[in-house]
Amino acid sequence: MSAAGVVLFLIALWAAKTDIARSGGLDKIVALSNLCFAIPLAVFGAEHLSAAQGISQAVPSYVPWHLFWAYFVGFALLAASLSIATTIQVRWSGLLFGIMMFSFVAMMDIPGALATPRERIPWTLLLRELSFGGGGWILAGNAMRGQGREQSTSVLITVGRVLVGLAAIFFAVETFLHPLGCPGVPLEKLMPEWIPGRLLIGYLTGAILLVAGASILLGRKTRMAATYLGTWIVLLVVFIYGPILIAALADPSTAVKVEGINYFADTLLFGGAILALAAAAPRTD
Repeated sequence: MSAAGVVLFLIALWAAKTDIARSGGLDKIVALSNLCFAIPLAVFGAEHLSAAQGISQAVPSYVPWHLFWAYFVGFALLAASLSIATTIQVRWSGLLFGIMMFSFVAMMDIPGALATPRERIPWTLLLRELSFGGGGWILAGNAMRGQGREQSTSVLITVGRVLVGLAAIFFAVETFLHPLGCPGVPLEKLMPEWIPGRLLIGYLTGAILLVAGASILLGRKTRMAATYLGTWIVLLVVFIYGPILIAALADPSTAVKVEGINYFADTLLFGGAILALAAAAPRTD
């Protein structure tokens, strides 16, 4: 998983070097949208291939060939990560990745959330997967610009914008309720006690998620809101999840290593979806 992430980082950085050089200010962070989106897909693809037996158990019972789908999704994620990192045929990889995530939501996340409606984690997972799928559709819509498919482009970006905005608002509420949790995508894990200013980081993240999410959902100053929120999420990945990842990789337990990598990649993918929206939004919206 780590090796896949490093390789895709180098490939995506090389592909984006011209855009980064031409950009100024926070637009340099926006230019990293494909990189932030592609790296987690490679990580998750490698995880599917290396832990196919365990992952296959999550496939719904009514779906045949559980092990086949675990491997198939792994190869599909690796292919999508290469496509998005190199910006080759992103209209297809982004579109199909979004369809895959929405299928996961329909088959696993919605039934799981409805089965335990008072539990917050299933709902967080549901909104997380929707935002990931929305990010894929935003990438696809942006890649289709100038190809005479303006209506399809608009629909894909609009759907993605709404899903990302809804997820940001939901995550903001969850962050205010659980400010000591790892920020960004609020799941079970708490910020380690050795991170200074944990409460401040939590409440500040919640406020940024709420304001930017509302702006994104309403379609007001979308590019600015997505740029600031995406930049903040990337900073969290580097300065919060980065040290957590290093500590996890130093642990002898494989489960702890995998958890650290997954939290890092999860949050980076959410940031990638937000930055993809910033790249797709007009500068004067």
